[in-house]
Amino acid sequence: MEPEVIQRSAQPYVSITTSVRMDQLAEVLGPQIGEVFGWLAARGVDPAGPPFWKYNVIDMAGESEIEVGVPTADQVSGDGRVQSYVLPAGRYAFVQHVGHPGLLEDATRALLEWAEERGLSWDIVPSAASAAGVRWVARVEEYLTDPVEQPDMEQWQTNLIFKLAD
Repeated sequence: MEPEVIQRSAQPYVSITTSVRMDQLAEVLGPQIGEVFGWLAARGVDPAGPPFWKYNVIDMAGESEIEVGVPTADQVSGDGRVQSYVLPAGRYAFVQHVGHPGLLEDATRALLEWAEERGLSWDIVPSAASAAGVRWVARVEEYLTDPVEQPDMEQWQTNLIFKLAD
């Protein structure tokens, strides 16, 4: 699909934040999706959408700070490892990737290039820059496909949703 700029409303969510090397994403973050869903179920809260990974700080050579999140209809109080946040309203660069999740890095690179070609700026937190890189306000990979229902990874659907500066 062709990238586009979309307007999104604020979205409450709960998540677990983890520091992880990029080569360990699936093995470390995968089980945390189940943990967040279990946390919601134990409190009788239904998810309001598909799970996602929110990249806060990306360090390809070291550890990145990533949240494993699940949207909720209303903001709920977090506790323990699971905390509550809100994805901000505003303009986002959006594209849906259909294919093997191993190709998401290429899809992300293409989305970044697409935005740059159009002079679009990302919403980052410049005062929170770290040695590893900048802190993104919202750089989200939303996972639409249930692997149990669709075992063919070439058919998996993922939304890339990156917050643009206002």
